[in-house]
Amino acid sequence: MKNVQTINRAISERRAKVFTAAEIKELVRKGNTPNEDYVDVVTCGTFGVMSGTMAMFSIPVSEPGKFQKADSITLNGVKGYPGPCPNESLGIVDCIVYGTEHRDMFYGGGHLFKDLVRGCPINIKIISDKKTIEKRLSLKDIPFARMIITRGAFKNYTGFVNPEKDTFRTIFSVTGMHGLFDEMSVSGCGEINPLENDPDAVHLRRGVPVMINGSKGMIMGDGTRSSIDRRNLSAYADMKDMDPNMMGGFVTSSGPECLTSVAVAIPITDGISLKNVCILDENIKIPISNVHTRMSMGEGRYSDVWKGTDRRISVNSENCRKCSMCDASNVCPVGAAHTASIDEKSCVVCGACVQACKHKVFNADLGRMILNGAEVSITLRQSDRNRAEELCSVLKKKIECGEWDVGGL
Repeated sequence: MKNVQTINRAISERRAKVFTAAEIKELVRKGNTPNEDYVDVVTCGTFGVMSGTMAMFSIPVSEPGKFQKADSITLNGVKGYPGPCPNESLGIVDCIVYGTEHRDMFYGGGHLFKDLVRGCPINIKIISDKKTIEKRLSLKDIPFARMIITRGAFKNYTGFVNPEKDTFRTIFSVTGMHGLFDEMSVSGCGEINPLENDPDAVHLRRGVPVMINGSKGMIMGDGTRSSIDRRNLSAYADMKDMDPNMMGGFVTSSGPECLTSVAVAIPITDGISLKNVCILDENIKIPISNVHTRMSMGEGRYSDVWKGTDRRISVNSENCRKCSMCDASNVCPVGAAHTASIDEKSCVVCGACVQACKHKVFNADLGRMILNGAEVSITLRQSDRNRAEELCSVLKKKIECGEWDVGGL
């Protein structure tokens, strides 16, 4: 009988049949839906803005006896929260840093986490009893650095529109969301998202291995605000094994947010689990809400976001007027857009540059939805399907090499 144990045995013996979520969806669309004997594991992933991300650090800042305990701490200017352990007179500070905490409107916790994982030295500043202690450290100097997702990988996200006349500053826009249904902001990787492929969290439960920003960690259970209809996960992983290309900061009109990635392997043990991983974007709803009130205004489908739309930003350099102040560069939330060029390694294909450049140097079809009988263009995608699919492929290779199992129930 096929179960998690037999699948893990097949993985250890390098004979497990592993597919990425994208590969399974392609088979389904071609009319070649696999049976239970054809597939053992499906890797699923998502990448995008996840506000519920934080990190816990234990940081050696001085020799013992120099101060009793920290009253405050900043890391590259980003506020941390000392505690819960005071570590009296040990020269060590335990602290939490939220991914949404920020130094200014352009640098926050997500940027800090990426800089640490990249190996960049950062400035630590603590105040203890009116005494200031400063230290410059990199991640290798910090013995404990663990990232925790309090809520992430939402089963489905909400799309937002602004029905009012104003321009509304929000984390769901990089310039402020323009009113009178002028645009729509969306998030989520649709059919390859882990919880879309295991909607009842039968497998995605406490103790199951999870990849966070490329690092192996563990699911702790449901995340905050999780519900039967709108599930999300909480999880943790060590930061020292993370991939800086799978994380970062994202600057919105309300300040910096945190980019986080999650990937999980789902075992196919029966017909129900197989049916679940065959879900397509066309069958996944996106609730649309008023960005002011969060009241429902309709719904779309993830096929509106990802089917037949562009996964890359194209650049028409001939249209560039060499403006003294490049609008696209100014609004790019990840610093990838430059004068007539895109840094592909940094770009998350959100589309902000497309809307900003009036000379149409940057171009991409981001999709559109019908709301109350009218077509509304998607102008911002806060999730990157390309990176999510890349994560799925990375996890697939790890399983095929016997470096990863699907956990146990």
